[in-house]
Amino acid sequence: MSCSPSSGSGEDEGVDAYRKGGYHAVRVGDAFAGGRYVAQRKLGWGHFSTVWLAYDTLSSKFVALKIQKSAKEYTQAALHETELLSAIADGDPSNSKCVVRLLDHFMHAGPNGQHYCLVVESLGDSLLRLIRYNRNKGIGLNRVKTICRSILVGLDYLHRELGIIHTDLKPENVLLVSTINPAKDPVRSKFTPILERPEGCPNGGYPFSMNQKKLKIMTRRALVKISKRRMSMGGYVEMERSLDGIDLRCKVVDFGNACLFDNQISDDIQTRQYRAPEVIIGLGYSFSVDMWSFACIAFELATGDLLFAPKNSPEFTEDEDHLALMMELLGRMPRQIATAGSRSKDLFDRYGDLKRIRRLKFLRLDRLLVDKYKFSETDANSFMEFLCPLLDFDPEKRPTAAQCLQHPWLNE
Repeated sequence: MSCSPSSGSGEDEGVDAYRKGGYHAVRVGDAFAGGRYVAQRKLGWGHFSTVWLAYDTLSSKFVALKIQKSAKEYTQAALHETELLSAIADGDPSNSKCVVRLLDHFMHAGPNGQHYCLVVESLGDSLLRLIRYNRNKGIGLNRVKTICRSILVGLDYLHRELGIIHTDLKPENVLLVSTINPAKDPVRSKFTPILERPEGCPNGGYPFSMNQKKLKIMTRRALVKISKRRMSMGGYVEMERSLDGIDLRCKVVDFGNACLFDNQISDDIQTRQYRAPEVIIGLGYSFSVDMWSFACIAFELATGDLLFAPKNSPEFTEDEDHLALMMELLGRMPRQIATAGSRSKDLFDRYGDLKRIRRLKFLRLDRLLVDKYKFSETDANSFMEFLCPLLDFDPEKRPTAAQCLQHPWLNE
């Protein structure tokens, strides 16, 4: 997967891929493009690249600098992404379509090879970070609606005007325009840019920002302090986190796996939990795969949980468990859909039933929302009416992004 600015911020990418053909070792204060962009701090990483907050000395603005691995296949992927992002920017001169904006691209020579670099506008935290910030409790339906509108505006633009299928829509690939904590947002606060490498900071960001042994010791001490504080409180009392004041406008990012509708590169698309059934059974795909993923994101924002979290088992595969979870929530897959894919014979019998998972436990989405997540009957019904058409097993029956934007649930 290519990297969105927050995709890998929870863990470190390690040192092994910092070699010929791999990542470029960046330090805080390093300059790119003849000194125009100066690295400030690492924002995230992915299999294809690392992403850095950088300061554009020409425009006096902060930007996100995405530095690809140097091997040929990664450069080709970056060129493909650049073509799509250029088309996106050209068709949106007002920058109002809720899709990340490409600003520049160039090659950078380093010890590990030639690295293709993309410069895009600096954005805030991902929806995944927002979900986790709220301790996976769900962010409230009114906030969900606000975020859904932005995503749908972006998808409508991509699908209807440009013919682009994102193919990897997920919370990591939708970024808030601002950060969750505006006071720590360098783009919108009085953050003094670093214009040269700080003295006494040889490691900068390559790839660790602190000696790992020291970090573990500090973490252990912090945990001991927290544990003692909880004991003095007579147990653990969870502090509520307020979402008030957070700017919920957002943009769709990461087009490393995107494709044009009439030039599909791969059948192996979408991150597992957001994968549409037609992709699993090998039925081909269109814009409607993004709409399925969008529905999964909306559910996750509303509840804090994944809509589908399939697992492997000695008795069945992850694909089979995924399909079973879908049918338990949405009803049995129509036989004509189940048996029409290139992988259907491996998964289903001739009647359209799963071969290795015979007993399904059905539970309607509205009952799940009420019983598990304590939604009111009214909220559960209205939310289900919005989501269920997007989760139709027949891809051609799913509403478009433009149709979703007119849905009563979004406009109540």
